[in-house]
Amino acid sequence: MQKKKILENTQILNKIKRISLQIIESNLDSSKIIICGIEKNGALLAQKICTELNHISKKNIIFCAMKINKLNPTENIQLSIDINECKNQPVVIVDDVLSSGKTLTYALKHFLDIRVESIKTAVLVNRSHKKFPISADFKGINLSSSLQNHVDVVLTKDKIEAFLF
Repeated sequence: MQKKKILENTQILNKIKRISLQIIESNLDSSKIIICGIEKNGALLAQKICTELNHISKKNIIFCAMKINKLNPTENIQLSIDINECKNQPVVIVDDVLSSGKTLTYALKHFLDIRVESIKTAVLVNRSHKKFPISADFKGINLSSSLQNHVDVVLTKDKIEAFLF
């Protein structure tokens, strides 16, 4: 199957800027925001969002990477920071693609074990093939595609692109 580029680097950087502004707008009263990226691509995207947030805001932005087994998301979820740092703080969970909602649902569940101020979700591509009751609060693009299609977000140090195949 042939790959079709759906987003190129400049478009994605603009979407990251927009998502970052929306995160700031939704957390005006907070001095600290936890940005938690689901490894691997969600964490890379979250780092880029953190960089942008640090450029546009004086808020204390904390990056957190989350390791979650996407095939068995109930097993041993790990954070790169102590979960207690998230207490009473707003948390934004970031992933590259929202398809069925399974990964984001289990990631969100991990934060329900402590008291947080709020939990929001951010994705670059929202495919809307939901099987779980979760939606993206901040999204780069809504993409209508069939279940047979696959979205591949390619993140490197110098470039980000998204493909549909």
